Amino acid sequence: MQPATSKRLMHRELKTKRLKPFRTFLLTGFLLISVASFAQNDSVMKGGRALIYGGVGVGYTGSMIGLYSLWYKDYPMGKFHFFNDNAEWLMMDKAGHSVTAYQIGRIGHTIMRSCGFGEKRSVWFSGLTGFAYLTTVEIFDGFSTGWGASPTDMAANFIGSGLFIGQQLGWHEQKIQLKYSFHNTEYPAYNPSQLGRNLPQKMLKDYNGQTYWLSVNISSLGLQETRFPKWLNLAAGYSIEGLTGSKANTGTVNGTGIPDSERRSQFYISPDIDLSRIKTRSKVLKHVFNVIGFVKIPAPALQFDKKGVTLIPVYF
Repeated sequence: MQPATSKRLMHRELKTKRLKPFRTFLLTGFLLISVASFAQNDSVMKGGRALIYGGVGVGYTGSMIGLYSLWYKDYPMGKFHFFNDNAEWLMMDKAGHSVTAYQIGRIGHTIMRSCGFGEKRSVWFSGLTGFAYLTTVEIFDGFSTGWGASPTDMAANFIGSGLFIGQQLGWHEQKIQLKYSFHNTEYPAYNPSQLGRNLPQKMLKDYNGQTYWLSVNISSLGLQETRFPKWLNLAAGYSIEGLTGSKANTGTVNGTGIPDSERRSQFYISPDIDLSRIKTRSKVLKHVFNVIGFVKIPAPALQFDKKGVTLIPVYF
């Protein structure tokens, strides 16, 4: 039999492979489905204050029960403790936490305002919901002997929620947005169980294909007599390439050798579109723009990494 310490380490490694690459996106997907349902029901949008509170409570409780049953119940629980995972995925998972917390606040605020809630209540409730939602997951991790709460994950949650709340209270608009984009890469073929076997899984699990963006609206920066379109943004992105494992690349998967690749970070500059600033009379389009507003629009981009500067005609 394996000693208890070895079992805990094995559990931790298994959970690193199963949870970290896609858990945050799974929770975000749950939220976006709920948002889409609200957006298609005008009667709820007009008179659904109680449903907002009830929906958040039911969604929060149900998703956390499901998350615990799916990933935590088979692992022993112990005293709350922290775990340093900063060496994993070149910090991409931290960016994912910030983007998720930010977008929960942004989308939740839009829903609450549509239902007639006041501005400050909408800002604080929706903004803190994202932080509380993701921090609860860290608490689960903290009590699991096979894992541990990540201080940097919690800091990333705070940054994402704080960016939304601070802008909405100070400017009454989101001049700076956090966004996500994805493109296919070769790396899931080498380690499909960890990086995904099909497109939906790859979008959730393959950090090599994900890019996280800080997108700034140019016309809102206070430039006098700006000629930039109101919807035009300039975005700075961060991504990684060459990772087939969290902390280090493995030479074999299930006994099959895989090519060695250099693990490196990549940075981008690219134009973007703020869909919320596109004028339309269609309520349906407004709802659609709100839901898909977390995605960075494909556009030309300058890539910066160890190899130098590269112009990509259309970057996804």
